[in-house]
Amino acid sequence: MTAATETDRALVDRVAKGDRAAVRLLFMRHHARVYRFVARQTGSEMMADDIANEVFLELWRQAPGFEGRSEVSTWLLGIARFKALSFLRKKKEDWIDDEAAAAVPDGADTPEVVTMKEDKAAALRRFVDTLPEEHRVVIDLAYYHGQSVSEIGEVLD
Repeated sequence: MTAATETDRALVDRVAKGDRAAVRLLFMRHHARVYRFVARQTGSEMMADDIANEVFLELWRQAPGFEGRSEVSTWLLGIARFKALSFLRKKKEDWIDDEAAAAVPDGADTPEVVTMKEDKAAALRRFVDTLPEEHRVVIDLAYYHGQSVSEIGEVLD
């Protein structure tokens, strides 16, 4: 099995056995998604980078206890959510900064597509910001991260 075809669960099993290369592969696969999620949660790109890195340190620590009841990506987003909420409780800052979330580059799109996405995202974010926090998290996980209802339930547990 090559690194490109090895499943995330198999990589977590390798991490549980102390394989640093497996952590690097999982980092490469999931860092951008975790970073974007945390940036939206905290409104701080600098803190998002720190927290995203902490998520992968936590992966290293918790890999032996991973039971595989959810997808690895869902598990990582759950860890990210907990760490972001801890940060927000400590800092008592606002929920999100639209400009910081929109500033995360998407290299695959043309500038026109990026502008359209940013406009749509800003409009959606303005609406979502009027919702209670528990509803905002659900919308964020479903809309921005494509999580299923069951995966969202697992992240929120």
